[in-house]
Amino acid sequence: MGSSQRNKSVEAYFLGEKFQIERVGTDGDLKLFHQKLVELDGQVDAFGLGGTDMHIYAAGKRYTFRQIEKLASAAVKTPVVDGSGLKNTLERETVQYLQREGIVDFAHSKVLLVSAVDRFGMAEALDATGASVVYGDMMFGLGVPIALRSLGAVNKAAKVLLPLVVQMPFSWLYPTGEKQNTITPKWTNFYDEANVIAGDFPYIRRYMPETLAGKIVLTNTTTAEDVEALTKRGVKTLITTTPEFEGRSFGTNVMEGVLVTLSGRKPEDLSPKDYMDLMAKLNWKPRIQTLNT
Repeated sequence: MGSSQRNKSVEAYFLGEKFQIERVGTDGDLKLFHQKLVELDGQVDAFGLGGTDMHIYAAGKRYTFRQIEKLASAAVKTPVVDGSGLKNTLERETVQYLQREGIVDFAHSKVLLVSAVDRFGMAEALDATGASVVYGDMMFGLGVPIALRSLGAVNKAAKVLLPLVVQMPFSWLYPTGEKQNTITPKWTNFYDEANVIAGDFPYIRRYMPETLAGKIVLTNTTTAEDVEALTKRGVKTLITTTPEFEGRSFGTNVMEGVLVTLSGRKPEDLSPKDYMDLMAKLNWKPRIQTLNT
């Protein structure tokens, strides 16, 4: 659903298997999105839904966006994933790994997590470290100036709001298409207060201020242009949870598609342990880049 300006195609090998990985942006065009799924159904091994979520989670409960579920149903032969499997496993493990190895001391950090219901594994792992976290779901998702300062508060708000939110058009909640190329600084005081900015990069990018001097950014999908923008703003360290290919990292949805393909099984048949076992075989570790000293 994202901008076509961020398109990329690469070849890569995983466990001896050659993969062609391609990111195709539809600029928020629902008809084109549907058309691409129909055209490629049965022609590819997996679809990763990008620039959108099909599922979000809070307090162990899954909520499904009806609009996206309907679109995804156009694929009847090829499995469709939205990254939820890796958000629950890889991103949770990434926080634990960074804390365990002394790379980031979350226990003594102030963190801005732009959306907890989108990165529920990351949210729960950050909470477990004892980090001081501002959860930006109300601000970044709904445009409401309310900062949630505990996971319990997120879960209470989610219980009331998410049954309604998942009925809305997804574009109301998330930057799709050309909106992904626009930066309009907002919620600047929350960026300023945090020393770690975490979560989905289009959310982070959408409102980031002109300076992020000395910050750590923990995210997933970044292009060379994104890295340049963060470097210009003074970000100290960029950590991406997914591997880099030819200068960019792909989203959790893409990498989940890789793991599903390697497994030879349906996404619904894979447990968190299955994902963790595959990632252990691949020896995936977060990519850590020092942008400014």
